[in-house]
Amino acid sequence: MDRLQSLEVFIAVAEEGGFAGAARRLGLSAPSATRGVNALEARLGTRLFSRTTRQVHLTDVGEAYLEEARHILGLLQSADDAAAGAATRPRGRLRITCPNEFGRIHVMPVVTGYLDTYPEVSADIVMIDRIVNIVEEGFDIAVRIGPLQSSGLTAVRIGQVRRVVCAAPAYLAEIGTPQTPQDLHDHRVISAGPVGPLPDWRFGGDRPATVRIASRLAVSNIAAGIEVACQGWGLCRALSYQVAPHVEAGTLRTVLEEYEPDPLPVHLVHVEGRRAAAKVRSFLDHAAPRLRALPVLA
Repeated sequence: MDRLQSLEVFIAVAEEGGFAGAARRLGLSAPSATRGVNALEARLGTRLFSRTTRQVHLTDVGEAYLEEARHILGLLQSADDAAAGAATRPRGRLRITCPNEFGRIHVMPVVTGYLDTYPEVSADIVMIDRIVNIVEEGFDIAVRIGPLQSSGLTAVRIGQVRRVVCAAPAYLAEIGTPQTPQDLHDHRVISAGPVGPLPDWRFGGDRPATVRIASRLAVSNIAAGIEVACQGWGLCRALSYQVAPHVEAGTLRTVLEEYEPDPLPVHLVHVEGRRAAAKVRSFLDHAAPRLRALPVLA
């Protein structure tokens, strides 16, 4: 096994979390994948993975080496693409990262439609609720919700979402509808998102305000928080696209609309600008108009 193939095997083992999955992905036998990584570790003189009978984990050295290996293979892929004409024909593996719920609800249908249109392209979709460094982590495209920081990335705006407070009609009928942000102190509040210190909810409108929320229920998963709100337990704050189906169905109502902060922009970002590979350009051409047409991004 040559050095480049060893790098491919190493990356596959890291991404698949094991030798068997990496072997299936690359069309190799599991022993061949194991030998490839063993040979790479022997050549480097260090361990890239810690192994148990059930699990394989990257070591700290392996984590750093993974970024470099992805970068090297990305450069090689770019050179191959240019020589093979991929600058004009979409082909290869497209890596996309996006927020969990937005990806599940809206990005996946766009991706599957794109793959049906371009059979020479395959895709890895990583859904994660954090800002990913797409250069260091080897992604082609990221969906970003919120203001963009200064960077060398190219951004294509596809719409905006709002941060809303909502509750079930039954809850509002029983407890009452808050008229100002300060009224939240008199309500059962569900804090949905990463669980940590007491959250501050910031509001806008004509009278901006910040309210320290002492929630009786904190849940780390936004979908779970929304479900509890639908059941009538309390008020929940979420992004407008996350609750749109429930608002449309009448199982949730938004409140404090006049105090909503400014909408959050939504972008597709990528690295190469106009020189992007055909797989990136064609995905942006396919995805941007379809996402802009979504009523939840209007």
